[in-house]
Amino acid sequence: MKVRYLTLSCLFAFAFPAWAIDSADLSRLLDLSLEDLINTPVITASRQAETRSQTPAHIMVITREQIRQRRYRNLADLMEDLPGVDFMRGTKSSAYNNFSVQGYAGSNKVLVMLDGVRVGHPAGGTFPIAENFSLYPAKQVEILFGPAAALYGADAVAGVINIITDKAADAPGASITLSGGNFGSREASINASVRNERNLALSMGGHIQKSDRAPLDKYFPADFPKVDAGGTLAADREDYVGDISSHSLFARLDVGDDLTFGYYRNQFRSLTSTGDTSATAFYREDAIWDTTTDTIYGKYRFQLTPRLSGELVLDYSQQEIDPESNYVNIYSGFIPGYSYVHGERLNIEQNLNWKIDDRHRLLAGLGFQDYYAIEASSLPSPYNNDLDPAAQNLFYLNTSDTLPININDASFHNYSFYTQLQSEWSPQFSTMAGIRHDRQSEYGNSTNARLGAVWHPKPKHYFKLLYGEAFRAPSPEESLGSFGSFTWDTVSNTYKSNSGFRLPNFDLTPEEAKTFSLTWDWRLRPELNLVANAYHSRIENLIITGPKMANDTTSIPGATLIGPRMKINAGKEEHTGLDLMAQYRFQLGQGWSGDLWGSASWIKGTITSANGTEFDIPFAAEHKLKLGTTFRYRDQFSITPRVLWIGDTSNDVRLTAPNRMMTKGYTITDLHIGWHKLLNGKASAWLDINNLFDKHYYTAAGAGTFVDMPQQPRTWTLSLEYPF
Repeated sequence: MKVRYLTLSCLFAFAFPAWAIDSADLSRLLDLSLEDLINTPVITASRQAETRSQTPAHIMVITREQIRQRRYRNLADLMEDLPGVDFMRGTKSSAYNNFSVQGYAGSNKVLVMLDGVRVGHPAGGTFPIAENFSLYPAKQVEILFGPAAALYGADAVAGVINIITDKAADAPGASITLSGGNFGSREASINASVRNERNLALSMGGHIQKSDRAPLDKYFPADFPKVDAGGTLAADREDYVGDISSHSLFARLDVGDDLTFGYYRNQFRSLTSTGDTSATAFYREDAIWDTTTDTIYGKYRFQLTPRLSGELVLDYSQQEIDPESNYVNIYSGFIPGYSYVHGERLNIEQNLNWKIDDRHRLLAGLGFQDYYAIEASSLPSPYNNDLDPAAQNLFYLNTSDTLPININDASFHNYSFYTQLQSEWSPQFSTMAGIRHDRQSEYGNSTNARLGAVWHPKPKHYFKLLYGEAFRAPSPEESLGSFGSFTWDTVSNTYKSNSGFRLPNFDLTPEEAKTFSLTWDWRLRPELNLVANAYHSRIENLIITGPKMANDTTSIPGATLIGPRMKINAGKEEHTGLDLMAQYRFQLGQGWSGDLWGSASWIKGTITSANGTEFDIPFAAEHKLKLGTTFRYRDQFSITPRVLWIGDTSNDVRLTAPNRMMTKGYTITDLHIGWHKLLNGKASAWLDINNLFDKHYYTAAGAGTFVDMPQQPRTWTLSLEYPF
C-alpha cells in the first residue's frame, strides 16, 4: 500500500508537555526597552536573520515574555489578538476554529512553521489551529502578513507564522505547568533542555489538554432546542456536548552549530457536531473528528566561503484523520458515517545566502516536494489502513451494498526555484526583488514575484512598500472531497441523495493572488512605537463551494443526486484594509511598570461571481478594536486586562443577493492575574478569566450550520508554573 506511516513518536513517548518562565525572566523583561523588542532578529521575512526595520514586509514579533504576560497559551489565543485577524471559535468540525487574516479566509491560506519547517497540513488542506498548537517551546512567534509565495511556495498566501524555539545550549533547564478550571478544563505541560561537553544539546517537551466545555444548550436554550430529527422524537433527544482534547510532543537535537534534527507532533480532537444545530446533527460523545500531524526534519548548515553560506533541509510530514472518526448528521441520514483523510509531504531543499558585497545580498534555493493524499468521507464503516483506496469494497450509506464508493487519492510533486536580491543603496533606502518558479505535476508552471522597498528619511521613521504574488493550487480536500448519503425512492425505483451531497471536481484551476501593502513604522521614542499597514488584495479563480446544481443522474450510476454541490472557481475577490497598531512601555514609579498594546482595523471587500454579481467577503468584520495592557509590580505581581471589540461580521450565507447575512458584533473582556516568586522564589501562579462579564455572544459561521455560532460563557483557569 502506498500510504506510509511515521512511527518515530514512540521514541518520545516519555515526554509530557510544558510552558513556564521563572521570575528571572520577568526581571529581564523589565530591563528590556521597546527598541530591544522591536529589533528582535526575525527570519521569516527573507529566510535570513534581520531586524524588523530591514524587511519591506509587515512583520510582528511576539517574544516569550509577551506570550507569557498576555497569556497566549496556544497559537489560537495569539492569533485572536492580532490586528486584521477575524477569529471565530468552534464553528467547524474539520478545522474547529475558522478565521481570516486580512481578508483571506481559512487555515489553508496561512503557512504555519516551527523553526522554518512546515507543521500544517502536508498537502495544503485545512487543519485545526486551536489548543493543539501549544506555545510551551516558543522563544518567539513571528507573523509575516501578506503573500510570501515567492519564498515559501503556494500555501503562503495570507502570510507566514513561524514558531521559533530555543537551542538547548542557549537555554538549559526545565519547567512544568499544571492548569485546571471550570467546565472540566485541565492541562499539563513540560519543557526541558540539556547539553553535554560533546557539543550535543537536546530540547524536549509536550503538553496534554482536555476540556468538557460549557453546556451551551443551558446558556443558549433557544439555539439548541430538542427537536425531532432522524426518526428520534424531541423528548428522546440527547443533551448538547462539545468537549475537546489535544496533545503535542516536541524534540530538537542540535549537534554543534551546524546540524539540527527535530520532531513535532500535534493532535486535536473535537466532536463532528461542532457548528451544527440540533436539527442537523446528533450530539454524541463518540462522534469525533481526530486529527494528528507528525513532522520530522533535519537541517545542515555550512559556510563555503566567508561570504557564502547555505542550509540543506530535509523534512517529512504526515497528517491523518483517525479512521474511527465519524459523524451522525443530516448528511449521513442520521446513521453513523465515517471519514478518513490522509496527507503526506516529503521536502528536500537547498538554500544559499551570498553576501555579494557590503550593500547587496542574494538568497537562492532549489527544492523538490512529493505529495500523497487520500480523501474519503461518508463511509459506512472505518477506513482500512491495510488496503489501497481502490480495494476498500465500501458502499454509500444506506444503499444496501449496491452503490460502491470511489475513494479518491492522488500523488503529485513539485519542483521549485527561488531567488531574492536585497540591496542597500544608501543608509536611508533599500530594495528587495525576488521571484519563485514552481513546476507542479498536476497544475503546471507558476511564477510569482515579490518586490519591496524600505525608506527611512529620519531615524526610527520607516516607510515600507511591498508587492507580493501567490499561486495556490487546489488542495486534495477541495478537488477530491465528497460526502452525502442516499435513500430509496419507491416511485422512481432509484436511490436519491440528500440535498447536501457534494461531488469532487477534478477540473479546478489554481487561485492567483496579488497584494500591495504600505507600512509606516514610527518609533516616537524608545518606549512608544506606532505602525500603520494598508493593503489591497486581489484573488483570481477564487475557489468556493458552488451553488446547487441541477439534479444529476450520471455521476453515480444507479442514483439521482438532488441538487449536488462541488468546489468551483467562482470569479474574483478584492479587499482593501488598514491596520493601526501601537505599543507603549511605561513606568509608574514605586515599582510599577507596564505595557500597553492595541490595534484598530478596517476592511472592505467583495467577491464577484462568474455572472457578475457582487457579494461582501465572508468572515470579516468591517471594524475591529483590540486593546490590552499589563501592569507589573516589581517582579512579584502582574495584572493583564484585554478587551476585544468586534463589529458586525459577514458570514457565508446570502440573505438576498448581493448581500451577506451579518452576525451581530460583540465586546468581551479577559483578565489575567499573576503572582510570582512563590515556592522559594521560583514558581508563579496565574488566574485567567476569559469573557469576564459573562457576555452571551456569537461568531459568524457558515451555510448548513449555525449562521451565528454561540460562544463560551465566562471561563476561568488556575495555573502553577514551576522551573527546576
